[in-house]
This record gives sequence, C-alpha cells and structure tokens, in this order.
Amino acid sequence: MKRRLARQKAIQSLFQVDVSGTDRDEAINNVLEDSDEKDEFLVNLVYGTLEHLPEIDKVIENNLENWSLNRIGNVDRAIIRMSIYEIKYVEEIPTNVSFNEAIELAKAFGGDESGRFVNGVLSKIVDSEKQ
Repeated sequence: MKRRLARQKAIQSLFQVDVSGTDRDEAINNVLEDSDEKDEFLVNLVYGTLEHLPEIDKVIENNLENWSLNRIGNVDRAIIRMSIYEIKYVEEIPTNVSFNEAIELAKAFGGDESGRFVNGVLSKIVDSEKQ
C-alpha cells in the first residue's frame, strides 16, 4: 500500500475512533478493502496518533486562536492530529512532506476551505515548535 493511500485510510480510521468510539483495530479493518492487507505504515499512524493523543491535542489547543478543539470539524481534526503525530514522532518523514500531505488530504476529504484551515493551523504549530 502506498503511503498516500495509507494516510487516507488512517484518517478514515481515526475519524471512526473519534466520532463513534470504535476500537482502533476494528476501525482499521473497516476501511480496508478485501484485497488490502494491513499496512505497517497505516497501523503505525493510527496507533501512534491515538497513543500520543493527549500531547497532540495539547499542541493543537495551544496554537488555536478563537477556536476550540471540539469546534474543529471531525475530518479536519483527524487530519491535523495525524499530521502532528507524523511531524513530531515519525523522524524518517520530512516535515514538509507531512505538511503537504495533510493539506492534500484536507482538500480531498473536506474541500478548499479545509485545506486552508489545516494549512493555517499546521503552519502555526510548525512555527511554534521551531522556537
């Protein structure tokens, strides 16, 4: 499975976990097609994001202006969470790759406004992490 597809399936899995409280393994299995095998990168993204969720959410909350975490759309929140996990905890992926993939995912799942929103939030987070 290519990484872009793994990211899409990870977003779908994280969305399920967030919205319906689905178990992470069940959520992953729900998004896999019959011909798909469980991909290590997909599992790493879902497990890692959920394992670091308290720290990730704190980073998001500390960088939101006039917004709260719960006010962010469910899909955008899943994308931002996963992207922060990649940026902070997956060293072999350059920040700009994670950043650009997040924007593309936001546009694909939510449209241009989502792309701009995710771009803005992640830009602020990346800038604040550099300091």
